Amino acid sequence: MAGVRVTICGVNTKDLPLLSAKDKKELLTKIKAGDNSAREAFIKGNLRLVLSIVGRFSNSNENMDDLFQIGCIGLCKAAATDKGGNFSTYAYRLIWNQICDA
Repeated sequence: MAGVRVTICGVNTKDLPLLSAKDKKELLTKIKAGDNSAREAFIKGNLRLVLSIVGRFSNSNENMDDLFQIGCIGLCKAAATDKGGNFSTYAYRLIWNQICDA
């Protein structure tokens, strides 16, 4: 099943990088040190989380591409303000709130 192409909101999920827990921890350390390339890699590695949340709004009348972009804003905020712990739990709430507020 690995390598299956699924396109959501114009994003091919096959092209998105997968980050291990070790990779995420290293990238978060670099982000806190001010490394913008690490921040970009971290955000790209977590776009699947945004897509999974946007998928929950598939029955709404909202444009899915707009929701994806709004969710990406929430992901960027989560990456900038992470305080440790489980990132996906923290980011999920910020992404969800960002979409609902919009």
